[in-house]
Amino acid sequence: MTAQDAQPGRDVQNGRDPAQRLGMLLAWHGSATEARMRRALSAAGLTPRHAMTLMHLEAGPVSQRALAERLEVDPSVLVGLLNDLEGGALVERRRDPADRRRHNVAITPAGSAALRTTDAALDAVEQVLFAGLSEPERDVLRDLLGRIDTNAEDFTCGE
Repeated sequence: MTAQDAQPGRDVQNGRDPAQRLGMLLAWHGSATEARMRRALSAAGLTPRHAMTLMHLEAGPVSQRALAERLEVDPSVLVGLLNDLEGGALVERRRDPADRRRHNVAITPAGSAALRTTDAALDAVEQVLFAGLSEPERDVLRDLLGRIDTNAEDFTCGE
């Protein structure tokens, strides 16, 4: 056994530090980040999915079907999200005048205010999380994370 093998955290069998496995590092940092983000969002009374829904509506009204596709959720899940947001007067659903079978969803002034609160809270969290990274490094991180093979089917939401 070498001195390197005897170091704490080292897997003596293969010489790897198990704490440096990329998947485990990503899971650890993801869990910590999610906890911080949830605390920040709770200041506006929102969950991550509620906040993401409002973010997608910020640019203007969108059909329910298109919103479900953007959020990568089943339409039945979206109905539950919209019911919550509509109950808080943060969004409103209206029939599309051009196609009465279709509903359009729009953010309300209260929803825009909640989104501003959310953005400020998330900015504060991200400022702390990424303080050790320069702006170019943050761009590289975004690019690398975008290339990880994940999809909506991998995601389970506890909300």
